[in-house]
Amino acid sequence: MRIVGILEQDGQVNVASLSDDGHTAQILASLEEFWSSPSGYLDGAGRGKPVPATDLQFVPPVLPGARVICIGLNYLKHVAEGTYRDAQLPEYPTLFARWTQSLSVDGAEVPVPSGEDGLDWEGEIVAWVGGTLVDATADEALEAVLGYSAFNDLTARRAQKLTSQWILGKNPDKSGPLGPMVPAAEVGDLRDGPQVTTKVNGELVQDGNTSEMVYTVGETLAHISRTFTLRPGDLLATGTPSGVGYAREPQWLLQPGDTVEVEVERIGKISNRIVGNEARQAAGHTRDAVVR
Repeated sequence: MRIVGILEQDGQVNVASLSDDGHTAQILASLEEFWSSPSGYLDGAGRGKPVPATDLQFVPPVLPGARVICIGLNYLKHVAEGTYRDAQLPEYPTLFARWTQSLSVDGAEVPVPSGEDGLDWEGEIVAWVGGTLVDATADEALEAVLGYSAFNDLTARRAQKLTSQWILGKNPDKSGPLGPMVPAAEVGDLRDGPQVTTKVNGELVQDGNTSEMVYTVGETLAHISRTFTLRPGDLLATGTPSGVGYAREPQWLLQPGDTVEVEVERIGKISNRIVGNEARQAAGHTRDAVVR
């Protein structure tokens, strides 16, 4: 089963289950209804009337008020390849945030922001929170995970490294392509080692395994829940394996015209094309015109 968001003509977002061949979808509920009882709606998937997927506009099934929390430096080989190679591994995960507005979907074109030499790829997995977590144990937190998606944490490295805080470089427009959600029961335990791979124009650039994770999903969600309440619809991006572009010699960043693909075993694949900053400017002018 794959869960997606669908943008309706009136602006409402519905949540739907996508058929295995991707040709049809079945509406489950509105976005707000779905996240009010996500497990219940998953149990009812497959009972609705199928509609052709070609007639639909897909969007992330993410609540506007959801928190998108990301783990930095969560694969040992990735720590060793970058700026932090000589630093001691911290006891607790390095966490940063994305805004929901930065998320996009499979097939979306991602613009390179002004002043950047390109975008860097970071193939990874997102865990979707399906229950409320307050002071949870690691086991309780893992039990509350509703599902997982393939994700690309596309990063503007210049902006990221201007300051000690990563927020700016981690939130370029459309820079968080998110694949359909696959229920946790179908994926199994990430500690069993699904493979995470990234390709640029067909060339393999990342090939990691989730068994290499330093901080597990359950432990990290439990850690977060001791400070603030996690609610259904919140997301945790679990970090990327080694092989990112900025750490290479010479450095390799995504340019307009490049295609980047992230594939996660048992979860799925997303593919996105990189475009120039003029696409972002044009979209901004369009939004301004609509507002006025």
